[in-house]
Amino acid sequence: MSRGRAVSACCVRWAVRGLASRRAWRVPKVQPALARERGGGTCKGPGANVCPARDCWAQRLQGPAAGRVAGAMVPLGEGSDDPVLPDLPRGPLHAARARASFPWKELVLFWEGPDMLRFKKNIFSALENDPLFAHPPGSLSLEKYRELNFLRCKRVFEYDFLRVEDLLGSPLRVLALIQCLGMYDWSLATKFFLHTLTFGSAIYSSGSERHFKYLPKIFTMEIFGCFALTEVSHGSNTKAMRTTAHYDPTTEELIIHSPDFEAAKFWVGNLGKTATHAVVFAQLYTPGGQCHGLHPFVVQIRDPKTLLPMPGVMVGDIGRKLGQNGLDNGFAMFHKVRIPRQDLLNRSGDITPEGTYVSHVKDARQHFSESLGSLSSGRVAIAGMSVVNLKLAVSIALRFSATRRQFGPTDEEEVPVLEYPMQQWRLLPYLAAAYALDHFSKSLFLDLVELQQGLLGKKRSARKAELGREIHALASAGKPLASWTAQRGIQECREACGGHGYLAMNRLGDLRDDNDPNCTYEGDNHVLLQQTSNYLLGLLVRRDQGGARIESPLKTVDFLEAYPNLLGHRFEGSSPEDCLDSSVPLAAYEWLVCYLLRESYQKLNQEKQSGSNDFEARNNCQVYCCRPLALAFLELTVVRRFHEHVHQPDVPSPLRAVLGRLSALYALWSLNQHTALLYRGGYFSGEQAGKTVENAILALCAQLKDDAVALVDVIAPPDSILNSPIGRADGELYKNLWSAVLQESKVLERASWWSEFSANKPVIGSLKSKL
Repeated sequence: MSRGRAVSACCVRWAVRGLASRRAWRVPKVQPALARERGGGTCKGPGANVCPARDCWAQRLQGPAAGRVAGAMVPLGEGSDDPVLPDLPRGPLHAARARASFPWKELVLFWEGPDMLRFKKNIFSALENDPLFAHPPGSLSLEKYRELNFLRCKRVFEYDFLRVEDLLGSPLRVLALIQCLGMYDWSLATKFFLHTLTFGSAIYSSGSERHFKYLPKIFTMEIFGCFALTEVSHGSNTKAMRTTAHYDPTTEELIIHSPDFEAAKFWVGNLGKTATHAVVFAQLYTPGGQCHGLHPFVVQIRDPKTLLPMPGVMVGDIGRKLGQNGLDNGFAMFHKVRIPRQDLLNRSGDITPEGTYVSHVKDARQHFSESLGSLSSGRVAIAGMSVVNLKLAVSIALRFSATRRQFGPTDEEEVPVLEYPMQQWRLLPYLAAAYALDHFSKSLFLDLVELQQGLLGKKRSARKAELGREIHALASAGKPLASWTAQRGIQECREACGGHGYLAMNRLGDLRDDNDPNCTYEGDNHVLLQQTSNYLLGLLVRRDQGGARIESPLKTVDFLEAYPNLLGHRFEGSSPEDCLDSSVPLAAYEWLVCYLLRESYQKLNQEKQSGSNDFEARNNCQVYCCRPLALAFLELTVVRRFHEHVHQPDVPSPLRAVLGRLSALYALWSLNQHTALLYRGGYFSGEQAGKTVENAILALCAQLKDDAVALVDVIAPPDSILNSPIGRADGELYKNLWSAVLQESKVLERASWWSEFSANKPVIGSLKSKL
C-alpha cells in the first residue's frame, strides 16, 4: 500500500535549495543542541533546539521569537499571561493538577525547548484563529471534505511556517510541523507533505541539477505532486513492480507504460483528484531489451491549468477509505506516455542520448536500495505520526478518567475512575510509551538527517554505508513498534472511556481509523520486521565467519559483542523495589535479544540443513524467532535511549523522579509482554520473578497516578486542536459533552421520515419470501 504517505526526513536539504540560490546554498550541519545525547558534553535533548540545562532557561526565555503568525512576533515570557505557555483553565481538573509532583511547565520547556514551543504555538494560533480551520458541525460529503482540505492546504502555504532560515537552524521543525498539522487533521498533514516533502525530496534526493527546476514550482503550487510506487498487484514486493519505461533513442524519450490493470499505480496520495505530476517508479529498459531494474521518473499526470488528464494517462480516485478521507488517494494507468530522457531521476543511474545505461553503482542490491532510499525517511516519519496519535488518545482518556466518577466506598461517595488500579494499568503504560517513543522518533529523525547530509557528498565511506544499514534496520522495526503500540493504545483508550469513547465527536474513533494505515503503508509491518532481523543475523554471521567485531555507528548493537556471555546472566531482582529503575529491564532486554538471536540463528541453520532453500528457511523462522527478535531489539533501543536521556546530568532536579518512573514503567511493561520467553530461556526462574515485575508495574502506575494529568498537559495540544469534548483541559466533562451534543445538526428536529412511522404502518404477513 502506498502512500497516504509520510514525509521524507531529507527535506532539510532540498527545500532550502529549492527556495534559495543553488550556488549559495550549503547543507547545514546538525547543531549540537539538536543532536541526540550520545554521552558526555553538552546536553542535547530530543526535542530541544536549546540546551535544557537549568542555567539556560532564564536567558532563553527572554530570547526573540523564532516563528510568526501572519507576520506577528510571539514573545515568550513568564507568568500566567505568557501567550506561549499560559496557565490552563480552572475547573474539575485543577485539583488533579495540583497533586502533581513536578512543575508541568518546566517539563514542557525541558521536553520541547522554548524555541520549539514558540514554533508550535505559532502554528496552533494560526489554525485556531483562522475561520477556514473551524471544525464544521456534523459530517461532510466526500467531495466537500476534499475541497475543504485542499483549501486548507493552500492556506498553509500562505502562512509559510517553515522559512529557509528556520530550516537551517532546526531540522526538528520539519517533524514539528507534520505533527502540529496532524494533530489537527491527518488528511491535511499528509496532503501538504506528500506534495512538498515526499514528492519534492524524491526529486532532490534521487535526481540531479537538471531536476531542480521543479522545486520552486512546488512551493508556488504551479504543480502538485505525488509519489507513485505501489501497484494494484504489488505493494511490499517493490522489485516486482510491472510499470515499464522503455528508452527510444530516435526521439530521446522514455515510454512509460502499464502492461495491464494489475500494473496500475494504486493507493497514491494526492493522485485521485489533485496531482499534476508524479514521481513514478518503473522498470527501465534500454534498446536491446535489457532491464536495469526499478527507477524513478517525473511524469506529468494532469494539465495544471485544467486538471484534465494528459494524453495516454487514465487517472482516477479509489474512493472512500476507513480514514483520512480528506486525502484523495488515486490510481493511474499509462498507455505509452512519452517523457523526455532528462525526466529520469538519475542520481543512481542514467541513460546517454544513444541509449547506453551508466551508473556509479555497480552492485544491483545497492542500486535498488538507493532507488528506494526515501522509504526509510517515510518509515521514520510514520513512527512519529503514530506517536502523535497515541499522545492525543491518552490525553483524552486520562483527562476523562480523572474527572469521570463511578462507584466508591459508599453509595454517597463516587471516586474518579483513575483512582482504580485497573484503569491505571490500562492507561498509564501507554502514557509512558508516548514519552519513550516520542524521544526515540525524534532522535532517529536526527540520525537520519545526519545520514542524508553525509550522502550528499559523492564519496561513500564505509561508515556511511554502515550507518545507512543501521538506520534502515531501526526504521524498519520502529514503524511497526510505534504504529502497533498506537493502535493498541488508542483502542484501550476508547474502551477506557466507556460509551462516551464510542461517540464520534470525542475523536477516538477517528484517531483509530487515521492511525490504522500506519501499520501498512511504507511496508507491511510484519514484512518490515524481517529487514531488522536480517540485519541482526548478518552481524552474527559476519562475526562467526571472519571474527569481525559487532559494532555500529549509533552503538545500538555494540552490546552484542558480549554475546554469548550475556546468555549466562540471570534475573536478580527479589522485590518490586529492585525493578523501579529502568536499568533492570534494560539488562533483561540485552539478554532477551541475545537469546532470540541465538534461537533465530540456530533455527535458520536447522532449516537449511534439513534441505530448505534460503527463501523457505527464512520464512520458516519468522513467527516465533525472527519477528520477536526484531521487536525486542527495537524495544531495547527505545528503552536504552529513553533511559539515557532521563538520567543525563542536565535533567532539572524537579523532573528526575517522574521521568525516571516513566522510563521504568515503559521498560517493565514492554518487557512483561515477553515473560514466556524469559522463562523459557531460563532468565526467569520460579514464580517470584514474574510476580516481581508485575508488582513493580502496578507500583509505578500508583506512583504516576497523581502525575498523570500534568504529564498529559505537557503533550496535549490546545483544546481546539484536540477537538474532543471529553478531553478538554478544564475537565468540565459533562458540560462540554452536553454542549457539543446540542450543537450537532438537527439534534432536536423531528425525523424527516416521520410519516413512515406515523402514517404508513406495516401490514403483517402481506409479503412472502420468494426462493
